[in-house]
Amino acid sequence: MALIDTELPALCRELGIPGFADVHVHFMPERVLAKVWAYFDALDVLEWPIEYRLDETERLERLGELGVIRHTALLYPHKPAMAAWLNEWGLSFAKDAPNCVPTGTFFPEPGAAEYVRVALESGVRAFKAHVQVGAYDPRDPLLDEVWGRLADAGVPVVCHCGSGPMPGRFTGPGPIGEVLARHPSLTLVVAHLGQPEYAEFLALAEAYPNVHLDTTMTFTDFVERIAPFPAALRPRLRDLAHRVVLGSDFPNIPYPYAHQVESLIRLDLGDDWLRAVLHDNGLRLLSPAS
Repeated sequence: MALIDTELPALCRELGIPGFADVHVHFMPERVLAKVWAYFDALDVLEWPIEYRLDETERLERLGELGVIRHTALLYPHKPAMAAWLNEWGLSFAKDAPNCVPTGTFFPEPGAAEYVRVALESGVRAFKAHVQVGAYDPRDPLLDEVWGRLADAGVPVVCHCGSGPMPGRFTGPGPIGEVLARHPSLTLVVAHLGQPEYAEFLALAEAYPNVHLDTTMTFTDFVERIAPFPAALRPRLRDLAHRVVLGSDFPNIPYPYAHQVESLIRLDLGDDWLRAVLHDNGLRLLSPAS
């Protein structure tokens, strides 16, 4: 029988963890989120119903009911002159959402390094970079100082750099790999485990000590039909237990939150691996620097 949302708190108790730490949760200004939902509604290639199409307050309450005790509010620009005000919104939002870490973003534009500096000094604890939606080259010289600041700060950057669900001009392990070669201490969190280039992004995590992989949508029935994770890679995934982190894409998922958790249980990599992925690793990444 499939795991259901109301069973998740009991699962946490069985595993001996206080709840879930989810690095890939979206909260955005309402007009921005409405456009994101409209995009999914208009897809004609596959059906993508938004499972948690709720107002902001209800979404926060639902996360608490699911057992999520620490999460991000990932937001991202698709053009210049958006990132700075999105950062201000993210800081304001987190003040009224005690389980949410202040989350920011950036775009290759003049002034990016300065507003990232301001965001860091204002308390932003995680950033989102969306190479596919932003359609930008992460190697852009306008971002070099940004990556350097983030590497020095040790703040995680959740980056959609894989080529799923549709490849972009600068997606894939090559461009972001060059960024890592230049900034090897960067705390990069590869969204969606880099699907479909799973092996290549596992290799980046094996090569760089601060590269993490988030589980967002990976292993679910929905994604296994599109970009299945090769069973032969599971031993490498097991060995990277300390750098695989829970991600969900809440609220923009076409299935219940419990299905993401169930898909990780089905990997059969052990309770220690589950505890690390569902709680320990994400909590470490999203905790204030000591």
